[in-house]
Amino acid sequence: MDIYQVLVRPFLFSLVKTDPEWLHQQTINNLSRLGKTSHRPPVSWIDRSLQQSLCLSNPRLEQNLFGLRFPNPMGLAAGFDKDGVAAPIWSSLGFGFAELGTVTFHPQPGNPPPRLFRLPLDKAALNRMGFNNCGAQIMATRLAQIRQESSLSIPIGINLGKSKVTPLEEAAKDYLDSFRLLKDCGDYFVVNVSSPNTPGLRSLQDAAMLGTILDVLQQENVAYKPLFVKIAPDLEWEAIADIISLAKTYRLAGIIATNTTIRRDGLKTQIISQTGKSVWEEAGGISGAPLSDRSTEVIRFIWQQTQGQLPIIGVGGIFTDEDAWEKITAGASLVQVYTGWIYEGPLMVRRILAGLLSKLKQNGLNSISEAVGLKVKSSIH
Repeated sequence: MDIYQVLVRPFLFSLVKTDPEWLHQQTINNLSRLGKTSHRPPVSWIDRSLQQSLCLSNPRLEQNLFGLRFPNPMGLAAGFDKDGVAAPIWSSLGFGFAELGTVTFHPQPGNPPPRLFRLPLDKAALNRMGFNNCGAQIMATRLAQIRQESSLSIPIGINLGKSKVTPLEEAAKDYLDSFRLLKDCGDYFVVNVSSPNTPGLRSLQDAAMLGTILDVLQQENVAYKPLFVKIAPDLEWEAIADIISLAKTYRLAGIIATNTTIRRDGLKTQIISQTGKSVWEEAGGISGAPLSDRSTEVIRFIWQQTQGQLPIIGVGGIFTDEDAWEKITAGASLVQVYTGWIYEGPLMVRRILAGLLSKLKQNGLNSISEAVGLKVKSSIH
């Protein structure tokens, strides 16, 4: 029996109706405390128990991509651990990698609350957090200390955003300033130009503006850290093709597909109970199940356009092993979760990994890398 799904989630979501952001903050605080003391008794016993319950290790799930070893393809998406406070604990929760941030050069409070809403009827969330974070300098100091005190056994990515106070025409310098502070702290980096919650940010997906940002970052990137761009699901195919072209020009490690959507069609939720307003009136991006099909379409398109030569990290609406398999066989080498993890609980990662191993066996495959793009390949031949 999954206690989280049977007891914990109904109690927190429905019975006491806890504020989503408050609950998120309490979770992060507790995970941070666990991570800081995981090597000391009695917390080390809790950490070992977590690993036994939540982790699943199997060589068929391992991959070496862009110079990094991933013990499994399931990652934590950006947005959950914005300041990297829980970086040491994510491997104990079963994840094969974790992406921290989004972090901006200037510390910022984000948008005024309430700014995070559950949509249980849709297995979704609506957020307009607005890149609330402590800033790149504090994250850099924290991660340097974490790496001194403990070894991080999974790749750690850092998601970079533009500070709200920085004008759009100075965006490239803002990203560069963050990267200079953090370049030794992360294993890979992500240029986030696709959040709908910073005014004008999505305009940076335009080929000329994005090219300027990637150019200054790669000039600074003398250690050749893998660099990704995270794109919106709401882009037209032509705009995605332009970004693929930029990815080749600036030797990006890959593309993350996709961020949250500003679309509202097909939602069962009509009214946001905390505000009494309709879901169409509330600003922000939708994550979770409503995003699933579109993000998979975008993954498939990128894989087809690049003949599978550009690694893709797939994110959007993953709740089950079937969802993860859809993204992987459409062309994603790795996948990330956030909203699905909130709904499904801590056992979700292990369940999905077990399901992926079963699917490898059913399809006569020896490793997860053999499954990448499988459905696209079969539709071509």
